[in-house]
Amino acid sequence: EFMLSENIKSLRKAKGLSQEELSTKLNVVRQTVSKWETGLSVPDCEMLIRLSEILDTSVSALLGENIEAKQRNELELIANKLEAINLELFRQKEQRRKVIRGLLYLLIALCLAAILLMFALNSPYLGWDFNNPELAIVGTMLHGFEWFFIRICPFVIVILFIGLFLTRRKDV
Repeated sequence: EFMLSENIKSLRKAKGLSQEELSTKLNVVRQTVSKWETGLSVPDCEMLIRLSEILDTSVSALLGENIEAKQRNELELIANKLEAINLELFRQKEQRRKVIRGLLYLLIALCLAAILLMFALNSPYLGWDFNNPELAIVGTMLHGFEWFFIRICPFVIVILFIGLFLTRRKDV
């Protein structure tokens, strides 16, 4: 009886119904609903079925477990699931951040290595015989690439360092 009375009251309130509104739907007086909710009386079988339909629940749920406890458990379960999802999303975001930072470091290292290699080689194509048309084309392309790369690479490195700054851990 005790669970039934609590469940009727809890489900009625969850539906936003007053005792008067519920009693009207069931064709009983308001005092009857009040007696059910205080445990002074219980609805008969037909009334239990009508109650379950109006309150959108099963008769066994009306008679069985405590609805408030069930709702608390469901909320706790949902909160735990949300926490697990948020933790997984954080892990994925942190993994992406680490991958991006690794790529940024790699690109900086490649840019610096390419610049050092170009200075170490000291533009060997400049000594080629540019009267040979094939060597002239390749030498001109190499010179154009080197010219462009040496002028653009410092800006790229600065942008990569900005990327490293923006992808740092903010909580540290």
